Amino acid sequence: MDRVPSDGTPPRIASIHGVLSPKQSSDIMDRLKRAAGPTEILERQVAVNEAVSGSPLIKGNSVNLLVDGPATIDAMFRAIGGARHSVNMETFIFEDDEMGRRLADLLIRKREEGVRVNLIYDSVGSMQTPASFFKRLRDKGVNVVEFNPVNPLKTAKKWRLILRDHRKILVVDGKLAITGGVNISQVYSSKFSGEGKGPLAIPWRDTDILVEGPAVSEFQKIFLHAWEAQKGPALNEKEYFPEQKEAGKNLVQVIKSRPGEAGRTTFIMYVSAVAFAEKSIHLTSSYFIPDRQMIEALRDAARSGVDVKILLPKTSDQSMALYAGRYYYDELLEAGVKLYERRNAILHAKTAVIDGVWATVGSTNLDFLSFYNNFEINTVIVSSDFATEMEKMFTRDLAESDPIKEEEWEKRPWASRMREWFAHLFARML
Repeated sequence: MDRVPSDGTPPRIASIHGVLSPKQSSDIMDRLKRAAGPTEILERQVAVNEAVSGSPLIKGNSVNLLVDGPATIDAMFRAIGGARHSVNMETFIFEDDEMGRRLADLLIRKREEGVRVNLIYDSVGSMQTPASFFKRLRDKGVNVVEFNPVNPLKTAKKWRLILRDHRKILVVDGKLAITGGVNISQVYSSKFSGEGKGPLAIPWRDTDILVEGPAVSEFQKIFLHAWEAQKGPALNEKEYFPEQKEAGKNLVQVIKSRPGEAGRTTFIMYVSAVAFAEKSIHLTSSYFIPDRQMIEALRDAARSGVDVKILLPKTSDQSMALYAGRYYYDELLEAGVKLYERRNAILHAKTAVIDGVWATVGSTNLDFLSFYNNFEINTVIVSSDFATEMEKMFTRDLAESDPIKEEEWEKRPWASRMREWFAHLFARML
């Protein structure tokens, strides 16, 4: 994507009263420019997102950054515990461990209180969870849908094992949403301690957000669409869309993707954001296996003087993906991209903050599975205040990371190079 100038047309901004006039939209953009300085990303990238996804910027939202797993888990339990009407949850992994059982007990309790509880879990992501775990939820009145079942006899649609639901969405009472990268698993429950040995003995580092305001309806629509597509029990949609009120000052755009070339909206979101950046690109990615278009966009940005920093894992639960990602380090470093590897944690976050005003938190990894095969969701937040919070989080992570220096990287053993070359041959499968 070329680095082209803006034509001056403001992006479409929606409110609880409908779409704002061009002048009202321009006034909002002008205030953001005064706070963050001029940047193409404020108008061009947001317009690209809307063109490919149909999702406008929505004003009037509160967005709280849930920096790590413990913060996210606490927020989930508080939100569900306070539910009065409905709980809708969509997740890739729902494990039968301490956290999973606690959450299941809470969902059952809320159902007994009369709250409508609907759950979508991915069949492959939750493959290790026994069927009896979900049967207990169903027996207690929770509506449970298995996304694209591994067993072809259980699906009413064409069976395609590779298509997975990687989204993480929680919507409570239609007025609060939590989304990001955190699955339902005990591995997210501990804070960074610097202790432990082996990839499964150290904490997982992930990030979510809590959204309140009119943008929550977008998450609800996405959940209900997935529910209907998976032939879940019929739901009365009118019961899931309460009247919304403005809850804050953040502009939010909700971007969902689906498998196939026409559905790669989160891929377009990332590539266009990188292409339109003018000052800084700070990415955090748990599984980093970029395609050629993303590599070129990152290289072009760095060569044009943009501060490009990418935070990546030093240890991973997927070693082949780790080596495949490292295969691309050489050409990125040569172009001036700064790479860092996070120590003493399994880095699982998928976030970005660009030009000090545009940020995204979501489920999308910078790899082929997310861009081609998975159903994903990312939230774009256009706010200098929220971007500042994201930058602070990124800086704290960098302090716990090792920089990859080009001259040292070139001296790595040939055995490492061979592992990287071999792993990258399977890039589309990792």
